[in-house]
Amino acid sequence: MRKTINLIVAIISFSTCYSQTALEHCNRANAKLDLQDYRGAISGYSKAIELKPDYLEAYYNRGLAKRNLQDYGGAIADYTKAIEIKSDFSQAYFQRGTTKYLLRENKGAIADYTKAIELKSDYLLAYYNRGKAKLDLQDYRGAIADDTKAIELKPEYSEAYYDRGLSKGNLQDYGGAIADYTKAIEFKPDYLEAYHNRGSAKDKLKDYRGAIADYTKAIELKPDLSGAYINRGNAKMIIGQKDSACLDWSKAGELGDPTAYENIKNFCN
Repeated sequence: MRKTINLIVAIISFSTCYSQTALEHCNRANAKLDLQDYRGAISGYSKAIELKPDYLEAYYNRGLAKRNLQDYGGAIADYTKAIEIKSDFSQAYFQRGTTKYLLRENKGAIADYTKAIELKSDYLLAYYNRGKAKLDLQDYRGAIADDTKAIELKPEYSEAYYDRGLSKGNLQDYGGAIADYTKAIEFKPDYLEAYHNRGSAKDKLKDYRGAIADYTKAIELKPDLSGAYINRGNAKMIIGQKDSACLDWSKAGELGDPTAYENIKNFCN
């Protein structure tokens, strides 16, 4: 378990509309968007745009609806149109960047997040999401800088601590990674991935008993987490707890991990 891809997506729709007829279409579309009737919302926004071709809010909100239907290309086109109408529209850059990220267009996403930050210097989610895109591109130092800025803006931001821990771990700063995972857990006590990855970092520093404690907590939070059983078994074997290690590998095998039986074959028979 290296990282989760739980990108923060801020859905901020606009409720102001122009011209009486367009207003009616827009209000109905906004109501449908709130009810997650995305196709109905798209229809309404499209009618509003027919009546007012430079309708900023309708393009933006239609982009939100399209993205929820996984029409990422259509969403990007709508955000782009919104930006053409209002070149300093930071939220449209952010949403377009997020959509590009979902398409794994990390460089394009970073460019859009950067523009959003230029327009709004305290744009928390833009820093955080840009850090995730940089992490995916293995720009670990750049990701750390963005996560650090996100933490400055929101000191209790557990996900930013977690992601910064991932980057530090990839740079072999295991002590720094442990500190960040610990902080993430402080703000989110049931943070499964933080426990598991903190255990992995402790393994790297040969703190096997500490690693076992973290893997155990991860298993308490998710009893079918086969990787935690594998890793806990490995740590137990190193400190001489062979029987318990074999039990952990056996459990991992029951959960479908193919590496478990190789370990059992090599060390338990």
